[in-house]
Amino acid sequence: MITKSEVKIPRADFLMALAGNLDKNFTYMETKLDVNIALCRDTLVLEGKEADKTHHVFKFLIRCLELGETIDQQKIDYAMDQDPSSDVDAMVSLYKKVILVDDDGRSVTPKTFGQDAYIQLIRSKELIFGLGPAGTGKTFLAVAMGIKALKEKRIKKIIITRPAIEAGENLGYLPGDLESKIEPYLKPIYDSMITLLGRDTFNNYRERGYIEIAPLAYMRGRTLDHAFIILDEAQNTTAAQMKMFLTRFGYGSKVIINGDVTQMDLVDASHSGLNHAIERLKALSEIGIIELKKEDVVRHGLVKKIIACYETYEE
Repeated sequence: MITKSEVKIPRADFLMALAGNLDKNFTYMETKLDVNIALCRDTLVLEGKEADKTHHVFKFLIRCLELGETIDQQKIDYAMDQDPSSDVDAMVSLYKKVILVDDDGRSVTPKTFGQDAYIQLIRSKELIFGLGPAGTGKTFLAVAMGIKALKEKRIKKIIITRPAIEAGENLGYLPGDLESKIEPYLKPIYDSMITLLGRDTFNNYRERGYIEIAPLAYMRGRTLDHAFIILDEAQNTTAAQMKMFLTRFGYGSKVIINGDVTQMDLVDASHSGLNHAIERLKALSEIGIIELKKEDVVRHGLVKKIIACYETYEE
């Protein structure tokens, strides 16, 4: 059914931000929502089957502009994924929840309700399992929370680890010393750290021992007090590795375990330490478990479609 709606633009300079360069935002929404967007003086006239949803999207984008936020495709996609009855103020409030400011002066905040719930769990629980597909910000937000805790002197160091495994783990065949061998596996973590801290600060923190990045095998035999510990790609741990890791952390420490059970590189996926641990530990009150969805993906919009296609096929 064709419906019609109008959105008043409160300020003239908002129009260019809403429209985007060469009206690319309007064109994108018209295509995705099967709606026609026309400008009449200071009012957007919306007509089509999804006019009400488009009205909701514009209300959200205008509130973002009023807060000083920029308009990008991620915000547009997120608003389009929400029900038209969703509370716009609640959606916009996410951008007020600044974790820290990165090296380029940009505020790091949750971008979806799922990400916000993940951050709240990190604040309130001692051990957190963060599940979900690629692009949901699991590692990046955990690293940001770790840096915040380090800067506020609530911990003494950040330890980030992951199993060094690919389809057929063969570190011995890679050239160079051990650090060179493991670097390809840890590159995504390096990238997050450098984005948040800047290269110089990151290198300085590493040299002074405030940040440690190592393969999971290096955790054996250690007790880690007053540390913020992140285990990434946990779906590729075995049950024995996971038990070893979970018994490492000591007083004053917080542990984040992230993984995507749909992307296992183990020969036998049924032996994943991630699923094994969740099944055994889920009843403990000190533990938080959250599963982020494709709606929480903050990468290119096509990533959501790819995930949805795989989900449909696997079902």
